[in-house]
Amino acid sequence: MEAGRVGRIKLGSQGLEVSAQGLGCMSMSGGYGPPKPEEDMIALIHHAIHSGVTFFDTSDLYGPFTNEILLGKALKGGVRERVELATKFGFCFVDRKMEIRGDPAYVRAACEASLKRLHMDCIDLYYQHRIDTRLPIEVTVRSLHLP
Repeated sequence: MEAGRVGRIKLGSQGLEVSAQGLGCMSMSGGYGPPKPEEDMIALIHHAIHSGVTFFDTSDLYGPFTNEILLGKALKGGVRERVELATKFGFCFVDRKMEIRGDPAYVRAACEASLKRLHMDCIDLYYQHRIDTRLPIEVTVRSLHLP
């Protein structure tokens, strides 16, 4: 595939433009078998960018946590400015059991942890992996707004 052959589309109503084809990164860090070699996955991410794919999707759940670390490594050195990055929150582990959470304190802590793992100060699209049915969705959504 030649560089730049992937079209671009607007995502949502707030001006975010992404490649029409994205790359979901879950299986790079497990999920469907063992994690793949880091250097191979970084090369794959760079190949995707060279081919015009600039929209990457990850989550704090993938690995868990290691997929965000992988993306952070792959997107360093000026590569970050060429891509749009989505990551998700909603799953946490308490006493080795997975819980779904959407309360404001958790959302903020999960976002800060993702930013740290990604070595970034901005996430282009941050969204809820699963809905916490214990509280109104408006409470979770309100916590996503910048102060």
